[in-house]
Amino acid sequence: MKTLNVGLVGSGFMGRAHAQAFRAVGGLFDLPLAPVLDILADRDEETARASAAALGFRRHTGDWRRLVEDPAVDVVAVTTPNRLHAPIALAAIAAGKHVYCEKPLATTLADARAMTAAAEARGVVTLVGFNYLKNPMIALAREIVQGGEIGEVTGFRGIHAEDFMADPDQPYGWRCEPDNAGGALADIGSHIIAMARHLAGEITAVSGRLHTVHGSRPAAPGSTERKSVTVDDQAHALVEFAGGATGSLTASWIAQGRKMQLAFELTGTRGSIAFTQERFNELRLYTAGGRRGREGYTLIAAGPEHGDYGAFCPAPGHQIGFNDLKAIEVKALVEAIAGTSAAGPDFREACEVERVAEAIHRSHRDRCWIDVRSV
Repeated sequence: MKTLNVGLVGSGFMGRAHAQAFRAVGGLFDLPLAPVLDILADRDEETARASAAALGFRRHTGDWRRLVEDPAVDVVAVTTPNRLHAPIALAAIAAGKHVYCEKPLATTLADARAMTAAAEARGVVTLVGFNYLKNPMIALAREIVQGGEIGEVTGFRGIHAEDFMADPDQPYGWRCEPDNAGGALADIGSHIIAMARHLAGEITAVSGRLHTVHGSRPAAPGSTERKSVTVDDQAHALVEFAGGATGSLTASWIAQGRKMQLAFELTGTRGSIAFTQERFNELRLYTAGGRRGREGYTLIAAGPEHGDYGAFCPAPGHQIGFNDLKAIEVKALVEAIAGTSAAGPDFREACEVERVAEAIHRSHRDRCWIDVRSV
């Protein structure tokens, strides 16, 4: 079997998830190419050396430019802080590499558009890490919607809430920098925007409100000096979809008690679907017309009949996990590079997610509805 040499930039939480997925995917799926953990780049030689040894890469470098220019590398996986996505991806594309980039695609819409244009002009495969879309239960929800089982979609109410920034004394970091993470909306809110587009279709208009709750944070761990924070801690938006549905989107990284509430309720003329990532092996489906007094949601437990779940377990109700979604995502990437299927969401779709986020920012600034297609 032909090999696919992987270059990974970054070895934090998400870099480790990528490395694990590339290692595991060949044992789970029958792939047209065999991923090889070739070279890892990090902020300096020592960090790169230690991480490469720990994660099973053959080589390492303290300079990501050497990685993207290396002729042996076939695909570059970008798991750095957000502000580095654009320069690394653009350099990799210029070198003719396929690119697997974590979300959000970029910190500005201009960068996202430049990345998309470059990738499409060069003809490389791109994939962006909205891995929650790879959940077999989300594939089932999309199948239900597209099959008309709940009728015409009329509403989508979505939220992505976590509490990792809820403590006002959580030190100032890259997530607090406007030119880096861009706030809760740009960082975690991109997931619920992507989910809304995936299930309910194109978002055409928004009315948004951003809210900075903690206006300052310690400059460093243990420091008494505090730095001003201007990025949003939470964001809310009313939205309209091209198909006529309306809805709302919420993003918050200060939602006390919430660890991973990527959740939605999607309603139609003949039923509805409810889901939360905190119980992501379950989907709740309601279809109208049941016996009076017996109406209610049916709980569907993930099982081998649901897409890629069967690669992990032959029995329903046994659960798959976060890193398994990454393995499914990598499967899609490898197959797209081999030309046996199309990968998604690609840079084009991720750029559309960025456009919706930018429209919400403009709506907050101008205090009015914004036509997303005008952004």
